[in-house]
Amino acid sequence: MSHQSSIEKRRTFGIIAHPDAGKTTLTEKLLLFGGAIQTAGAVKNNKIKKSATSDFMEIEKQRGISVATSVMAFNYSDKQINILDTPGHKDFAEDTYRTLTAVDSVILVIDCANGVESQTEKLMEVCRMRNTPVIIFVNKMDRDGKDAITLLDELEEKLDIRVRPLTWPIGMGDRFQGVYNIYDRQLNLFQANKTKISKDIISISDVSSSELDEIIGNEAADELREELEMIDAIYDDFDRETYLSGEVAPVFFGSAVNNFGVQELLDTFIEISPSPRGRETDLRFIEPQEDKFSGFVFKIHANLDPKHRDRIAFLRIVSGKFERNKFYQHIRLDKKLKFPNPTSFMAQDKTVIEEAFPGDVVGLYDTGNFKIGDSLTEGEKLQFKGIPSFSPEIFQELENLDPMKSKQLDKGIRQLTDEGVAQMFIQQPGNRKIVGTVGQLQFEVIAYRLTHEYGAACRFAPKNYFKACWITTDNQQQLEQFLQAKTGNIAKDKDDNYVFLAETPFLLQMAEQDYPDLTFHKNSDFKLD
Repeated sequence: MSHQSSIEKRRTFGIIAHPDAGKTTLTEKLLLFGGAIQTAGAVKNNKIKKSATSDFMEIEKQRGISVATSVMAFNYSDKQINILDTPGHKDFAEDTYRTLTAVDSVILVIDCANGVESQTEKLMEVCRMRNTPVIIFVNKMDRDGKDAITLLDELEEKLDIRVRPLTWPIGMGDRFQGVYNIYDRQLNLFQANKTKISKDIISISDVSSSELDEIIGNEAADELREELEMIDAIYDDFDRETYLSGEVAPVFFGSAVNNFGVQELLDTFIEISPSPRGRETDLRFIEPQEDKFSGFVFKIHANLDPKHRDRIAFLRIVSGKFERNKFYQHIRLDKKLKFPNPTSFMAQDKTVIEEAFPGDVVGLYDTGNFKIGDSLTEGEKLQFKGIPSFSPEIFQELENLDPMKSKQLDKGIRQLTDEGVAQMFIQQPGNRKIVGTVGQLQFEVIAYRLTHEYGAACRFAPKNYFKACWITTDNQQQLEQFLQAKTGNIAKDKDDNYVFLAETPFLLQMAEQDYPDLTFHKNSDFKLD
């Protein structure tokens, strides 16, 4: 197979949603349709009898939430599908933001009852920043919720994007009979079925035919015809180019838990979604068709299997072909590395691969060489852009409860912060570890993992900081004055950059006024300028 056809076969996308919209359930059902799993375990009310395939950390199983990005690959209709299932919980938003740098398109899941929620808006903002193509799946149509037209208006208004429905629901809740596929002109009748694939699809090219009345009843048929007429009048015809440029989001309706509407979504997705795209670096734009290999690490996960203490770096391949046991240049460390056991993923199941192509996500066993954002190439010294750390919102000091386990605690917190679970700032004197996160739940996850994976008992003491700001300047004298004046609020990040821990917005504003030659950055993107 040629390099170009290998690229065109691939579809790499993320699934994003507000918590409880049904994102992990949809992921599982896509795997079911793709033949990657045989039966699905229903996720209900945060009580997981059979854990969702993509949730594998112990704390995820206990709480019934996704807290780590999972990577899953399967083949469907002559395409290789790479799904990145992201945490829905807002406390783990930064992991999701970084994951969005590694995908070429996104499926956004919306709960039909709740509509657009706060986390959905934030995730969409990140997609808009990169013009990422978005498909919207309106879930839980077998329950009562907002009517479809109201939902479309809300999507356009709150997400600042034009929409175009490609399927349309017939009724809702107890009256839900199925969806009409506008794109393919087919009717799919609803059957509540949580473990198998619905195949009850009827081709109806002309909705004015009496056959429609016979199948769904006169009232529902008339309502469907009226709504389809209204859609054609209100919305422009679907145009793939406007979708690919991120201007229009196609909308699908269904019930993921009942495997309904998922087939239409998947079939249309592989037809219209983009093949792997290139990425910007500090030197130039890298195209996927280039011969030389390049890629970047967007996630690191320690102890996927606690028995083996493994640490895996997730690498998105941008160009060329990745090959097992071939030496590649680690740009930040300026050294050559080779990888005898690169893996592809089906959630917990890992398979050693011989080669991989643009769009693929490869797991590299890591002994501590990688940090998030690192680039691997065949020698060209370039750094991929757009994988920043954001300023945390909550700060707490890590306190060791067992002095005999200081080494384990130090190793554990460094590995966890390398994963991007949180950020760590070291304060002097005393090497005090200030941990910053975007949500309280992350501290629970960190404490749990430090105890259970590293055997290091600890606790967190709240610190009254408002924001962490990275400092850059050409005025060394002014920097020295500032560091001396603000000793108690100065720390260093893991790359040894100075950080100002501002206690209030006012104190940050005063610092900006009093030290005009210092720049206070709210995220770490400045390192790539």
